Amino acid sequence: MKVNFVEFASIPDAGTDAARMNLLLDEPGTHRMFVNTMQGLLYSVSYDGKTVKPYLDLNDPKWGNPVQFTGSERGFQSFAFHPQFAQAGAPGSGKFYTYADTTNMTPTPDFVPLGNGHTHDEILLEWTAKDPKAAAYDGGAPRELFRIAHPFPNHNGGEIAFNPLARPGSPEFGLLYIGSADGGSGGDPYNHAQNLKSVFGKILRIDPLGRNSANGKYGIPPSNPFAKNPDALGEVYSYGHRNPQRFSWDPKNGNMFEAEIGQNINEEINQVTAGANYGWNIWEGSFKYYNREVSIEDQRGDPKMTFPIVDFDHTDPLFPSGRLAATGIYVYREKAIKPLTGMLIFGDNPSGELFYVNADKLPTGGQNFHRILFNDKGETKTLLQLIKEKNTQQGKPPATRADLRMGVGSNGQLFVLNKHDGTVRLLVP
Repeated sequence: MKVNFVEFASIPDAGTDAARMNLLLDEPGTHRMFVNTMQGLLYSVSYDGKTVKPYLDLNDPKWGNPVQFTGSERGFQSFAFHPQFAQAGAPGSGKFYTYADTTNMTPTPDFVPLGNGHTHDEILLEWTAKDPKAAAYDGGAPRELFRIAHPFPNHNGGEIAFNPLARPGSPEFGLLYIGSADGGSGGDPYNHAQNLKSVFGKILRIDPLGRNSANGKYGIPPSNPFAKNPDALGEVYSYGHRNPQRFSWDPKNGNMFEAEIGQNINEEINQVTAGANYGWNIWEGSFKYYNREVSIEDQRGDPKMTFPIVDFDHTDPLFPSGRLAATGIYVYREKAIKPLTGMLIFGDNPSGELFYVNADKLPTGGQNFHRILFNDKGETKTLLQLIKEKNTQQGKPPATRADLRMGVGSNGQLFVLNKHDGTVRLLVP
């Protein structure tokens, strides 16, 4: 499928490096969108894309937690606005959350790995703006909700998000979902993902305004699947994840989908349900995992595991580098781009390739998905081609990879981000 696009906004370089954009989301109460960069900046973006302003710098010395953004996987990972952010007098008024890796490892962590190593900490912070509509953050120092000591530099946190479909008064309203990867190295050497007492290799769900956690700084919802299990962390929503980078909810029916980065063989797209086990490091997607390899004869053979709705492998000729990382992920329910209506859209981070499946006719694994390409004035191009051409216009060396990210704006528009040319692209009819 070919889609049209426009260059919607431009995010400034971070020194001599392009902004490593990681997430775009809408804050409807203040009629702005926001984009973060791995280097530590949060920008506001007007609905027409013409006004881009710095909103918050996590590296400001007064906050005391410099962002560790060395390498491709560490940095300012994600952010989320409380659904009551713009509601004066509400418990969540002015509150938003950031999830970032930091070089400050002095405070005692709330969670530690099950083996040696300590390369950096990852912290979940709560910020409270005095005026939610202010051009820049005007509040005080953030409140730390929890801190995780990481044993290896790779496989860090993923997305944090509130379910946008939850309505006030419902048990789901105001609960924050948090992607937490397996802690790094390769093969999950400390067997974190299958251990329900470990914070690693999980999708977590907390009440950031509650106080019944072990450290007394956030709440554990009683509806969490392991909240009453003494042999598990109450924060755990689902487990057996290797690197749960991105997730979202279908606006039509509330189905939760996740793009999970595989290891050497397989990338997976999952439908996430409470308490489910997604297999790592016993399974890599649909295949039994054996010490960095998988068995193609041993497929989807354990009824206790939840297997992907889609997976795609590293040997496909579409990915000549052989380095893949699933990303995305959104169900498009708007009518503006009719061929995409009802489609679950995801992609591959390094190559920038975009794909879709029908969200109302979900496959049961394998290669049953389709490719999305860009229509550039009548020429069919990949995202990486567009980035390289933009780099040439900017007088920069052409990027060798795309580092794809996605975002959703007001009225469900789909945006495509990357980490190499600072350009936010909007898909259009």
